[in-house]
Amino acid sequence: MKQTIFNISLVTIGFILSPLTWWNDLVVNVPLAYLISIPFSLINEKLFLPGFIIGYWLTNLLGFLLLHWGSQGLIKKKYAVPNIKQSLIMSIIYSVLIVIIVMLGWLAPPSAYIENLKQG
Repeated sequence: MKQTIFNISLVTIGFILSPLTWWNDLVVNVPLAYLISIPFSLINEKLFLPGFIIGYWLTNLLGFLLLHWGSQGLIKKKYAVPNIKQSLIMSIIYSVLIVIIVMLGWLAPPSAYIENLKQG
């Protein structure tokens, strides 16, 4: 029973992190990627965008891995393979959107927000 609950938890967390739903990127992956990019931007502001993209891709990858491990544990020898092609296309589209949003200045490194707080 403990193993089943563990595997269901893996599948649930994996589903939430994976790009298999339309809502998870804005609600989960983008905020997590932003948090992941903070240490990079503290080292150098130019590392903010690469850190953001890397964080975004890592959260999606982690989602797929957790889905895979959890479903494999539940089903034993049979498990469903996610549609990798569709997921990669969506990840690329979201990555391009993130780059555009950062380049337009709509989303800035944390240091810019801190500087604005100090000034006013």
